[in-house]
Amino acid sequence: MAEGRRRAPPGQAGASSGLSGEAPTLWDEAPALNVAADAEEVPFWRRKRLSEMTASEWESLCDGCGRCCLVKLEEEETGNIYFTDVGCRMLDVQACRCRDYANRSEAVHDCVRLTPEVVDDIGWLPPTCGYRLVADGKDLYWWHPLVSGDPDTVHQAGVSVRGRVKDLEDDVTSEALDDRIVNWPLRWPKRARGPVKPPRR
Repeated sequence: MAEGRRRAPPGQAGASSGLSGEAPTLWDEAPALNVAADAEEVPFWRRKRLSEMTASEWESLCDGCGRCCLVKLEEEETGNIYFTDVGCRMLDVQACRCRDYANRSEAVHDCVRLTPEVVDDIGWLPPTCGYRLVADGKDLYWWHPLVSGDPDTVHQAGVSVRGRVKDLEDDVTSEALDDRIVNWPLRWPKRARGPVKPPRR
């Protein structure tokens, strides 16, 4: 690891500490992507703020992409965050989920728990992240499991880290992490931007 860079804490969704009451609709006009298939009931992520979601709603907002579970480096002078293609030691690279989610903080002491209070303060959340999208007043895309009803669509859209994590952190030395820096975790895959699910080939 180059001098002036340090390992940034990984992150995982944590139980929401907010209230579970209802909130007014967050959008003054229809969003660019109309993902609500049933107009009779507005989905919770379009009518609640993050702090108003129940614990189960909060957890379901995680799309299971695994991007937040990549090892990140922080530039000490600038605070810039750099993603690597190295996964947290607890990451299941096929499922793109934590292998021991309930006990993740004990296994990885610097794992950051995402809560409504810290979402706006974490600058490294990927642009595709459901928490980031809702916090910014945007809708979820077709590939999010809450919209598609299928946990595999996040992989089909190319949003997840499946097939892109080369090693876990215990297999890579700190000195070698600089050579593992990648840009794709902060980018939108082309397949993910469409309003509807593309046909399978």
